[in-house]
Amino acid sequence: MTTIDDFVALLRDELGLDVGREDLGRSLDEVAGWNSIHLLALATRLERVSGRPVVLPELLKAGSLEEIYAAAVGP
Repeated sequence: MTTIDDFVALLRDELGLDVGREDLGRSLDEVAGWNSIHLLALATRLERVSGRPVVLPELLKAGSLEEIYAAAVGP
């Protein structure tokens, strides 16, 4: 996964969330269907598709899907 569009596709196809790019900046509380189980599932899938470990404390600090993407993809 390298692009934001890949990330949105992962959210939709693998987690079943009905989100688009316009939802990425919303607070996680505003994302329909989002819960803490999604975060754990997403962390696992991000590690699988990126081939590198994801730092869970960084994901826990994220307040939006956009911040999760930034923490997972990193510099």
